[in-house]
Amino acid sequence: MTSSLVTVSFVLAAATVVAQSPAPALPQAGTPQATASSTPAAERLVVTAGRSTVLTTQADVTRIAVTNPEIADAVVVQPREILIDGKKAGTISLIVWSGNSRKTYDLVVEPAVTTLEQHLQALFPGEAIDVSVSDEVIILSGMVSSTSVMLKAAEIATASASKSRIINMLQVPGGTESQQVMLQVRFAEVNRRVLNEAGLALFVHREDFSARSTTQQFSTPDFDDQQGGGLVFSDFLNLFFFDRKQGIGGVLKALESAGGFQSLAEPNLIAYNGQEASFLAGGEFPIPIVQGTSNAVTVVFKEFGIRLNFTPTIAGDVIRLKVRPEVSTLDFNNGITLQGFRIPALTTRRADTDVELRDGQSFAIAGLLDNVSQNDRAAIPILSKLPVIGHLFKSKSERAERTELMVLITPRLVRPLNPDEVPPLPVDMRPFIPKGGGVGSQLQGAGGVSDAPPVESAPRQKKQPPKPGGGPGND
Repeated sequence: MTSSLVTVSFVLAAATVVAQSPAPALPQAGTPQATASSTPAAERLVVTAGRSTVLTTQADVTRIAVTNPEIADAVVVQPREILIDGKKAGTISLIVWSGNSRKTYDLVVEPAVTTLEQHLQALFPGEAIDVSVSDEVIILSGMVSSTSVMLKAAEIATASASKSRIINMLQVPGGTESQQVMLQVRFAEVNRRVLNEAGLALFVHREDFSARSTTQQFSTPDFDDQQGGGLVFSDFLNLFFFDRKQGIGGVLKALESAGGFQSLAEPNLIAYNGQEASFLAGGEFPIPIVQGTSNAVTVVFKEFGIRLNFTPTIAGDVIRLKVRPEVSTLDFNNGITLQGFRIPALTTRRADTDVELRDGQSFAIAGLLDNVSQNDRAAIPILSKLPVIGHLFKSKSERAERTELMVLITPRLVRPLNPDEVPPLPVDMRPFIPKGGGVGSQLQGAGGVSDAPPVESAPRQKKQPPKPGGGPGND
């Protein structure tokens, strides 16, 4: 009996101890469990595409894994050596199990040195030129010693990859950050011309005979009995004399003329680095064109005026320009008449060239000095050799013309203006619409409030006249 009570007491004591011991806490939902040890930072491995490297471990390798075998591949060649082959540019993870440990590597595969970069390093030794290829874009970056090296490297890249777009990010010492160029172009032209003409034509028209003298250099009258007086004059020239009674007359061409022409055009245009800009100040004139089969007339408009096209390339402290200025004017003297349409000709001055300048420098890209002298003389044989009266049978025409033309360009690096730096616009001091009268005085509101609801003003009260007795009027 006593032994049974001892056994029961021991069991109850053990149960009490178990009941008093705290129960293990269950993990709550959404609470991450603590790991045995924090994950160390991945080690970085760099390999070039197309080349291999060997990774050595401190313990025997049991297993390896790579995330993308198309970028790089890994093979265990020795218990503690892994051969890594770079295939193409990219970044993947390499996991190595060795013994009781596991290690993760960031495997970076850099692009291979292109043929273009090898050529640039051979042509420009000592220059830090990096070539990056991405799809159809080639990027040149780094620091070079001079602008000449920068431009030549870009030209070589453009020639070696004609189908790719070249982005030149090479820098030179003393380069500018401005990426906008304003081109100032000046067309200056002076034209002078002198004309001297002299000639005499004599004619006689009688009932029994007709006669005339001419050198065929200037127009003379023709004989036509069907016309009144029997003479047809196409041009009376300068001086004309005709005696109807005697039938004797003469026409004299004696003319001296001198003229001058001066033109100055200064178009200005701003363009971004590497982008083409175009400018036209002029107009269009119609040109009728007759269709071949239907004989229908269609009208095509052709531009004229002052035109400027240019593409700037900023290379350090040098600006390379591909510029094409043009000035054209209508020339009705050399035009033609087609089915009643008067079509003028065009007098054009054009230049197309590539130049290289610095900020603020000027260059005369085109110039013209044209001297034209023409001397035409005509005479009647034998009669023109007679003394004194021989000059009556001679004619002459002398023309001299001199043209001077110069095209001057000046590029400037510019920046946008702040609001307080904007200059006033060139306007006339007189207002566009006179104040008062017309429709303007009937308009209500002002700029910025034209769509606002109308403002109702309180009606003005009329002032009552004072009542008799001097007291003020009450409403």
